[in-house]
Amino acid sequence: MTQPLCYGINVTLDGCVHHEAGLPPDAESMAFWTDELRRSDSLLYGRVTYELMESAWRRPESGEWPDWMDASEVAFSEVMDPMRKYVVSTELDAVDWNASLVRGDLGTAVDELKAQPGRGILVGGVRLPAALAELGLIDEFTFVVHPVVAGRGPRLLEGVWGPLELVERWELGRGVVVQRYRRAESA
Repeated sequence: MTQPLCYGINVTLDGCVHHEAGLPPDAESMAFWTDELRRSDSLLYGRVTYELMESAWRRPESGEWPDWMDASEVAFSEVMDPMRKYVVSTELDAVDWNASLVRGDLGTAVDELKAQPGRGILVGGVRLPAALAELGLIDEFTFVVHPVVAGRGPRLLEGVWGPLELVERWELGRGVVVQRYRRAESA
């Protein structure tokens, strides 16, 4: 029995996944993402996403969370900070923040991670998830669709094609819709 690899990301109506595309977090969406973290016990990132997440959500050396964080962001950080992290990178020589580098063939390496005991692996980012989807390794996709048209920026799973099956859908406030999919068998 392998643990599931789950991809979760915020996305605009026009498919943009850039974190600066007008997708401001609020307490409700932060609570959702905190619960998503709790569904898994490890995170898988490429270098860019790892560095972005570390700069925002790692507990500072002082032990005190920054003043800019509200209670929902602190709760998110409290869950993310101690989680095991895997970083796919050929550019980094070392990582910390409870992280290990993933090297070698991506498919083989991720299959080995999935074979380890655990509740699941949550993958984030843009390029790495597209590569994993192309290899057929993502078991579940969670898209938090925001009522925003970005008009520019990186797109969700650019260049990847395949059928998905909707397994769950619900609404958050402000017109945000959460859609959870699983890979579907080809018709």
